[in-house]
Amino acid sequence: MKNFAVKTIANAGALAVAIWLIGNITLEGGSTGRKVLTLILVALIFGLVNFLVKPLVQLLTFPLFILTLGLITLVVNALMLLLTSWLAGVFDLSFHVEGFWTAVLGALIISVVSWALNMVLPDED
Repeated sequence: MKNFAVKTIANAGALAVAIWLIGNITLEGGSTGRKVLTLILVALIFGLVNFLVKPLVQLLTFPLFILTLGLITLVVNALMLLLTSWLAGVFDLSFHVEGFWTAVLGALIISVVSWALNMVLPDED
């Protein structure tokens, strides 16, 4: 359970950095507390999408993974970010990613920041 909380916090931090760096990834809301709560909920959705949907998409795109020497992973991560944005809209959360190329850049930033945070944060169960 502790590992799940740590990974959610790392996802929230990575999403916050992407929101801060890229103008077309937006998180709107009233107060700072509301934005933090929305960010944590979006991080939970993002974690669930990566846990449930991403393995299936990776399996289906495996031939492209080999053909592109792994670069398709960036596209898959961008699609997972766009799916998270759509699901956030379904749950009436004020998180939005505007466009595919914004999602690609956001996925790259989220991947790097999430990797760095997971290296620093404890990895215990």
